[in-house]
Amino acid sequence: METKIIEEEKIWEEFLEMHPEANFLQSWCWGQFQESLDRKIFRTGFYDKNKLAGIMFSYVETSKRGKFLVVPGGPIIDWRNKSVVEEFTLQLKKLCKENSCVFARIRPQIIDSAQNRYLFSKIGFRKAPMYLHAELTSQLNIERSEDELLSNMRKATRYDIRKAQKIGIKISDIYDEKWANMFIKLQDETAKRQKFVPFTKKFLLNQFDCFIKNGLAKLYTATFENKVLAQAFIIFYGNEAVYHYGASTDDGRHYPGAYLIQWEAIKEAKKRGMKRYNFWGVAPVESADHRFSGLSLFKRGFGGEDVAYLPAHDLVIDNKRYLINYLIEKTRRALRRV
Repeated sequence: METKIIEEEKIWEEFLEMHPEANFLQSWCWGQFQESLDRKIFRTGFYDKNKLAGIMFSYVETSKRGKFLVVPGGPIIDWRNKSVVEEFTLQLKKLCKENSCVFARIRPQIIDSAQNRYLFSKIGFRKAPMYLHAELTSQLNIERSEDELLSNMRKATRYDIRKAQKIGIKISDIYDEKWANMFIKLQDETAKRQKFVPFTKKFLLNQFDCFIKNGLAKLYTATFENKVLAQAFIIFYGNEAVYHYGASTDDGRHYPGAYLIQWEAIKEAKKRGMKRYNFWGVAPVESADHRFSGLSLFKRGFGGEDVAYLPAHDLVIDNKRYLINYLIEKTRRALRRV
């Protein structure tokens, strides 16, 4: 095995195209976005006899508790290949030590199972105290016809889509400074209402710019009688479209604009030849007290199936400093009810 830094977008993206599990979190664009936030990034390629056998995008996250290495939605490797897995683990440790990281955190794009949990335990990982990206998701197979998709939705969801169409709610995907700033405003209002910490303006605008300008995303807006009801940022990458962020107004709670946005985004994903629509994170069905239980009910109404990825795992480098981080994050997760 040989490890190299990949500097050509074409090589990186062509590899991802050949792997159906690939996701936007390992895309070249996500790397550009992280770089725009002044984070140190790495695009690592694992080569077996000069043939690219796996890739890993990672970046260094800096916090008051110290630095740690993040591998979101990856690496994209064959987890059955012992040599590649060993090389990945060695490189992870190497990058951590070279960048003074306390630990490495990854949320791989593999299904949560006893076998995969055992694999990660065997190679030295432990379950992280905090999530990294969506672990339990709701995903809809969109290879079926529009009529079939509608018929498989919850009755109330189908009704709200038709109601939105009937009363004349309008959906646009115009992206400019006005609508971008509107989303930031709505996100802040939604955060206050649902009691979560909103993303910064720079974080959102840099992400929007990178993906939308490359034709990989749309910012949808639902309006009715000149009033904004809801907005959603949808990423279209590889085999799937992802409902990454959403926000709504008080008016949006009385009109079904958010439902029509999702339906328009699903139809756009079908036009692009995608296979699934990922509604992103949902709360466990049995967790009625979860702060996102209402949003999860909305997402599941479109007829998708729950898909659970292996939760975030940590590879610890500095045990003493990691313990402090572990206790802080464990407490935060409990307080946030997530």
